[in-house]
Amino acid sequence: MENTSSVFVALIGRPNVGKSSLTNRLVGEKVAIVTAKPQTTRTRITGIVTRGPVQYVLLDTPGIHIPRNKLGARMSKTARASIADVDVALMLFEPYGELNEAEEGLLKELEKAGCPALAIINKTDTLRRPADLEERRAQLKALGRFDQVLDISVKEDRGCEELFEQLKLYGNEGPHYFPDDAYTDMPEKALVSEIIREKMLLNLYDEVPHGIAVTVERFKERPDRDIIDIDVNIYCERKSHKGMIIGKGGQMLKKIATQARLDCEDFLGARVNLQCWVKIKDDWRDSERLLNDFGFQQP
Repeated sequence: MENTSSVFVALIGRPNVGKSSLTNRLVGEKVAIVTAKPQTTRTRITGIVTRGPVQYVLLDTPGIHIPRNKLGARMSKTARASIADVDVALMLFEPYGELNEAEEGLLKELEKAGCPALAIINKTDTLRRPADLEERRAQLKALGRFDQVLDISVKEDRGCEELFEQLKLYGNEGPHYFPDDAYTDMPEKALVSEIIREKMLLNLYDEVPHGIAVTVERFKERPDRDIIDIDVNIYCERKSHKGMIIGKGGQMLKKIATQARLDCEDFLGARVNLQCWVKIKDDWRDSERLLNDFGFQQP
């Protein structure tokens, strides 16, 4: 019998570079919400893939950015702290653009932690000409920080599967940390709140969703029926935002709740009775107490 091993992998990079999409692709299940808006991921999401003797533990981290509030500072700190806990980091880049200040800071964190890293050029489906990819590869190689520079397209599912062979090289022999059939260690309540937040990001104006927190107040299976009752509080920062979330005649909230309920039923494998309430908490993103109450713990 082959010896078992585990490899812990941090996916890092600027916002909206494709970390969550790649996590979901590698896991084969939706464990991280995905939208086109930056800063969609707020906490560290764990995806688990077991292939024979090797277990891959993928840590999808918030996009590194210049924080504008205490929530943003915690998100950046979470991403940086993840580097110290893993066997290898995948740092994702787009095909074009200079490195920003946050990316340069991540490179310094990798150096400080002594963490092996692979540079991953994502979104190669957007290349304007093949020579641009070679230029980008040369630029990233010249940084002298990466064991390899690889290119993928999560959108076109190109180059993703091959990453497993590269990641396996960084594994450590020993027992698996999670059951072999697990695909995440996130509690069901956390997954429900993330699904609801995703639907809000997809349906609301840009300025509203980033000021939203979702908490699951009740999650109860009915013993005699295949139904789960879920009660959710949606917190926003402004009275005007509450009006936008609810919408005219409650239509927007109904739309969000319906979309979220269908996704929840899919992953829970049961019918869901979802009830949502919208409440106001002024400037909660800058309140240490409310950040703790809403589950955004300090890393």
